[in-house]
Amino acid sequence: MKRKFEEIIDYIEDLQAQNQLKQGERLPSIRAIAEQFACTKTTVIRAYKELESKHKIYAVPKGGYYVLAKTNAASSSQGAIDFTEVMPDTALLPYREFTHCMNRAVAQYKDHLFTYCDPQGLLSLRKALIDHFADQQIFASEETIYITSGSQQALSILAKMPFPNGKRTILVEQPTYSLIQKTAELHGEKTIGIARDFDGIPFDELERIFKNEDVKFFYTMPRFHNPLGTSLSEKDKRRMVALAEKYDVYIVEDDYLVDLDRHTNVLPAHFYDVSGKVIYVKSFSKAFMPGIRLGAVVMNKALQAEFLMHKKCADLNTSVLAQGALELFINSGMYKKQIRKARLEYGKKMACLRECVTHRKTSGIEFIVPDMGFFVWIRLNEKIDRTKLIRRLKERNVLIASPEKNYIGQARDENSFGICIAKLSTEQIRAGISMICEEAEVLE
Repeated sequence: MKRKFEEIIDYIEDLQAQNQLKQGERLPSIRAIAEQFACTKTTVIRAYKELESKHKIYAVPKGGYYVLAKTNAASSSQGAIDFTEVMPDTALLPYREFTHCMNRAVAQYKDHLFTYCDPQGLLSLRKALIDHFADQQIFASEETIYITSGSQQALSILAKMPFPNGKRTILVEQPTYSLIQKTAELHGEKTIGIARDFDGIPFDELERIFKNEDVKFFYTMPRFHNPLGTSLSEKDKRRMVALAEKYDVYIVEDDYLVDLDRHTNVLPAHFYDVSGKVIYVKSFSKAFMPGIRLGAVVMNKALQAEFLMHKKCADLNTSVLAQGALELFINSGMYKKQIRKARLEYGKKMACLRECVTHRKTSGIEFIVPDMGFFVWIRLNEKIDRTKLIRRLKERNVLIASPEKNYIGQARDENSFGICIAKLSTEQIRAGISMICEEAEVLE
């Protein structure tokens, strides 16, 4: 027998399904529903909160509850299953809460919105980030934190600016995030690669490169690698930092998905840095709000003046409104609440994929599924033609990105590719994985 709050949920959903409650229309008042179902107001509130968590309605402070747009299940099922888009799930983005912070930021920073502010970043935001970073074992001060227009701007500045070690070459993992390679190329910087696989980095080779090549910095994603999805061990992070100190090489640590890590004992490479060789780069786009285009960099004194000069030349200052809203979102506790929600939902997606591949064994294909994150790496046996597989999947409306862009020049991977599940529903993940396995079996 259903409980009262479940009956109320069914009632509201039926009204939506029958188009008796339309998008933007106000729901019956809590008092009216309580009288209709002969229950307490608390029971009605519980039902409305449940509907809100399912993104079917939304609340306006002191204004009641309203209907969100209905999900068109039919058109969704007919659309492409896109494993190529590296973006957060729009259903998880905190539109209402962040809009509230934006409005408050307008009121709070109205005197600064149409003037230039500190190119290093809004001081109040940098102060808010001190505790935020400390929770993630990044120990910084307002002087060492720099706010950028997305982490991509930070990477672009670091790629083109001179470093204290006087070196010019950028070392990247193979495979790696494609835009770091393109950024270095556009700035005329030489880029070389080192292989990274599911076991990590070959440290004998890393030491040889650090010792013999003219390496300015090593760009790495120790956590939730894009596109492999894997993470380095604590031992490997310590060894990497020690080698950087020994051979006067900087490390640019891109920790773009740190917010999704549920393990408090997993530390950034920056934690092991005692000589200022690790530059820590964090994005607020991937797991939070891509549209606000905010990133943060933590670096030591030797790099700060040069970085700031390039930042000024790039855009004078990052959006004051976006910075102010983010500061309020963090200080209010809403950021932590949002991240808890994101961890739960992305964890469900990865668990769904893990279950799919566990119950569907295909001899010619191997899935490397991490505990968390956006990415899963798929390895094919030599009998399966990857190009043909990707083409056949596209004909079935399943989109897979060819991995060539993640490698330098003529360097090529083994017979494999990565997929991103961040924007997909669990139903799309199941359907997509099923079709990948089916086509792999046909080609084997």
